[in-house]
Amino acid sequence: MGTRLKVLKVFKTLHRTRMAVFKDDDKTMAAARLKINEEFRKNKNETSEENIQKMIKMGSDVEVVLREAVLQVEHVEENKLLLRPRESLLLENVPYCDQPRKRS
Repeated sequence: MGTRLKVLKVFKTLHRTRMAVFKDDDKTMAAARLKINEEFRKNKNETSEENIQKMIKMGSDVEVVLREAVLQVEHVEENKLLLRPRESLLLENVPYCDQPRKRS
């Protein structure tokens, strides 16, 4: 895949992830959109293949962090927060047990 296509793919993936992670939070979604666009625009004239590959890697890493580590939390009352985990972040709930299971 050509370098331009890789850059475009990371750009589009970041925007898709931004829309999923910040769903229903228009202010944060707009801020993330501006930041993504600003970073890509700032580096659009880069010609060094090595630097471009580093930036592609960084963009991919940022996308992974957004997708896997960012949670939406809404402040609903003075001492109350509402957590809105995405389906992809939910894990199977396995109860903790002090005693090891007996094998049959």
